[in-house]
Amino acid sequence: MPDYDLIVIGAGSGGVRAARVAAELGANVAVVERGALGGTCVNAGCIPKKLLFYGADRARALREAAGFGLSVESVAFDWAALAAGKDREVARLNAAYGRTLERAGAQLVRGYARLLDAQRVDVDGRELRARYVLIATGSTPVVPVVHGAQLAMTSNDVLAMPALPPRVVIVGAGVIGLELAGILHGLGAAVQIVHRGPRVLSGFDDDVREHLGEELRKQGIAVALQTTVERVQREGDALRMERSDGGVASCDAVVFATGRRPNTGGMGLDEVGVARDEQGAVRVDAYGRSSVDSVFAIGDCVGGIDLTPRAIAHGQAVARTLFAGGEPQPIERALLPRAVFSHPEVASVGLSECEAREQGHDVRAYRSSWKPLVHALSGREDRSFVKLVVDAGSDRVLGCHMVGSDAAEVIQGFAVALQCGATKAQLDATLPIHPTAAEELVTLR
Repeated sequence: MPDYDLIVIGAGSGGVRAARVAAELGANVAVVERGALGGTCVNAGCIPKKLLFYGADRARALREAAGFGLSVESVAFDWAALAAGKDREVARLNAAYGRTLERAGAQLVRGYARLLDAQRVDVDGRELRARYVLIATGSTPVVPVVHGAQLAMTSNDVLAMPALPPRVVIVGAGVIGLELAGILHGLGAAVQIVHRGPRVLSGFDDDVREHLGEELRKQGIAVALQTTVERVQREGDALRMERSDGGVASCDAVVFATGRRPNTGGMGLDEVGVARDEQGAVRVDAYGRSSVDSVFAIGDCVGGIDLTPRAIAHGQAVARTLFAGGEPQPIERALLPRAVFSHPEVASVGLSECEAREQGHDVRAYRSSWKPLVHALSGREDRSFVKLVVDAGSDRVLGCHMVGSDAAEVIQGFAVALQCGATKAQLDATLPIHPTAAEELVTLR
């Protein structure tokens, strides 16, 4: 007789959602976690980075205040104060996740979990049995094989820094690298980005990537493309970073933002027969089931785009598939809105122009770039950008993309429209709110 209906390994956003929904559906659930509750999102991702993003945004606003008639004579920045505020909010959320599990009736088991077989889990010497096991262990930063890599930091380390380094080299121009670049530069650090690709931010529309790269350079962030870091070494109190193109930089910190890998090693998955790909991601079917019938996996540890809402949707779908008694629910959604809290922000929903063409659509693309009204007085030369990707035959909007302030807030609303099958004609028939950035998306010609 199993101890539980479901054992969830990992108390991140996806694991906690799966546990809560399963428990509310009447299942007897245990959640195994050895670290802080909330996973990457709460402790080393979305929440702390967004709080630091707000800090950098306010620093920029203070520097632009004179254009609006405000005299700010003395401004001092205290990294320790900002970090302490971030840590207080993270601690509050840790406790909230615990209360969520408790209210739902799920049991929290502290320790390191390892599968013994398809239905048995060892937690620091204690054996637990369940009808089903759900792997929800998230992902961890990748550190490339580079001479002197031990002198560098990952994104996790940046969030725990005791002070703001004056000069920073960020290796990688994906979501994490660009968000950290915007934060550190906005708070006063000199930032250089080293990226192996031809454009920043792979996985997004090419026009978005091109526009964002130009805006980063305009701010004074140095961007070295199609190059890698060859060596990092100590040079007095500083670091010396050597690039594959011969470039050399003296800096105070090197940050590797070179991707994440599924956190699935050392759990006994291979021994039990749970198939993983070459990156360590658990291979699952459309419903999250692994190669072992009783073992499921969700979120970052199944590969794909590492996003908290995606992991939460996965967790809910698996819980309902197993315990709701109805039709199985697939874990993936057709539309996946995404945001990058860089400076400027990027947000996107649906297909890029290239993806739409690859899928056989006859594409009409609509674009607009403009200087936002706020910068008429701010003294900045930033430009925003929007783009719609439309199927010429059906007039249906396939993709919506934006670079600029509040892009994430704007695109969230348009994600609803795309979910409902909005056409370009319907957007054209929508009266704009003026003057706003969002109106650009309903006035494109």
